[in-house]
Amino acid sequence: MPRWNPAGLHCYVTGGSQGLGLELALLLVKERAHVSIVARDQSKLDAAIRQLEDVRVDESQIIRAYSFSLNTAEGAEAALTAASVPHEGRVPDALFLCAGSARPGFFVEETPAGLQSAFDNVYWVQAWSALTAAKTYAKQRAKGKIVFVSSTVGLMGLIGYSSYAPAKHALRGLADTLRSELSLYGVDVQIFFPPTMQSPGYENENKTKPKITLKIEEDDKGLSCAVAARGMLEGVKQGQAHITADFINTLLRATMRGAAPYNNIVLDTIYACIGNIALPDWRRGVDKLIVKHRKEHEEYLQQKGFWND
Repeated sequence: MPRWNPAGLHCYVTGGSQGLGLELALLLVKERAHVSIVARDQSKLDAAIRQLEDVRVDESQIIRAYSFSLNTAEGAEAALTAASVPHEGRVPDALFLCAGSARPGFFVEETPAGLQSAFDNVYWVQAWSALTAAKTYAKQRAKGKIVFVSSTVGLMGLIGYSSYAPAKHALRGLADTLRSELSLYGVDVQIFFPPTMQSPGYENENKTKPKITLKIEEDDKGLSCAVAARGMLEGVKQGQAHITADFINTLLRATMRGAAPYNNIVLDTIYACIGNIALPDWRRGVDKLIVKHRKEHEEYLQQKGFWND
């Protein structure tokens, strides 16, 4: 399979005003792509466009920003339609669905509205864009690419992520299913599993993240968004169905591959063997740490008035 080349293609990046989305958009502009970024905050979009213009390679590149909320079907359709106008109404050649946010916390403290909001801001914010794109690809008989963004906790579960991890797992299920179905229309589907990224979103996560989760993650320095974006784009170019950019997620990916294609049959087999030995040991250590946290957790719930409700 030839390497995918974004030069001259229209690349549509959601969550493109900051973090992973912005870093990816910068890489795509540098590789001569036409780039549309979408996010809600117009001031952040304005700042992002200035950065994208600074790395423009030639004047023919079309670089635009669009302010839309993408966690409704109507918003996702309106955003994609607007971004297609400068390209004679053609659906983008590639969609990179980087939008999403997390609000960690304990499951027993969740509300029905909070759980629904989590799926809106993690799963639906990508799924609605994929839906409108898939319909348009089929109607226009256009070939293209859809790239979802999951997470480490889309490959595993961890205390504190009860509203976030299920939605990220759901994105993996959607990507794997669409990879099969959208081949009917010549549309490639891939999914990226980034690790912890040092980003504004991560800083917001830590404001509500339980202490035990912070303790488990204390040695995880993560990746910069720029490094994660480079790993993501390289996996896209190689045509990998499941993309990772760090060693731990590569072990998780290989041990949880299921029926997904190998990235490299030899290396993935080696990674799976390492993961099958190392990951259960890591899990046992984490479980012991959580059990030790029980007394402190009960005191936390008592302070919050949990048993008074």
